[in-house]
Amino acid sequence: MAELSTKHLLGIKYITKQDIDLIFKTADNFKEVINRPIKKVPTLRDITIANIFFENSTRTKLSFELAEKRLSADVVNFSAGQSSVKKGETLIDTVNNILSMKVDMVVMRHPNPGAGIFLSKHVNAAIINAGDGAHEHPTQALLDSYSIREKLGEVKGKNVVIVGDILHSRVALSNIFALKLQGANVKVCGPQTLIPKHIASLGVEVELDLRKALEWCDVANMLRVQNERMDVSYFPTTREYAQQYGLTKNILDSLDKEIVVMHPGPINRGVEITSDVADSKQSIILGQVENGVAIRMAVIYLLASKL
Repeated sequence: MAELSTKHLLGIKYITKQDIDLIFKTADNFKEVINRPIKKVPTLRDITIANIFFENSTRTKLSFELAEKRLSADVVNFSAGQSSVKKGETLIDTVNNILSMKVDMVVMRHPNPGAGIFLSKHVNAAIINAGDGAHEHPTQALLDSYSIREKLGEVKGKNVVIVGDILHSRVALSNIFALKLQGANVKVCGPQTLIPKHIASLGVEVELDLRKALEWCDVANMLRVQNERMDVSYFPTTREYAQQYGLTKNILDSLDKEIVVMHPGPINRGVEITSDVADSKQSIILGQVENGVAIRMAVIYLLASKL
């Protein structure tokens, strides 16, 4: 049986194109499972997975939990807000205490970039990075690419623009790595203040004009502005941002082709995207959510087979 080249999923940076193909092939099978009347398989009955979230999350946490339960794994949920972390316990102590309860896999979201990598060197369990600061969010990038493949047949050769707060976005970075690995052409678009200085070194082009970016692309991935990660203001007002970089139905309809619209969520309706765009037939936002469960099932299943 084909297997992943790695024991953990710490970031797209650390996996290969073959790994992505294998995850997608496995997700195809699981997508079929979750559309059956009985949505569970007994595959991971002997595996215990801990979801450790040091940052708030709704969709990612639910999606992982659902994926784990669909695979019949035992699930332990840990939220740092209600834990001894508040009393000063270290990350390694926290996780080791959880692992001493015989946990096989840890899904972790943490505000510090590199937290998953650090942890993988110190504990004896498979680690899945569910987002580390503004660094990476690998399962989001995988489900985004998978959704593009499902809609357009393949990712290779497609023009994808990522619009919005690139500077603070782990989704943008993971998406850039994943899309480039699969042979897509990538541009980023947003206010100059929200574009990282060294972005060109990742092989992507910067387009400051939303209209031009949309005329070029097959797919527009609209990111929200991450106000919670900003200690200073990066643009004058939300209204001005929406006027320059918000995607409206008028703009969408005025293009001479149909583009695919994506969003990793949560959506700030009326800021980066209007409601009529989010709910339009060109939007695959709800498809992304469904695909998220299949992709996370695939990742968990493939990593569990290496335990």
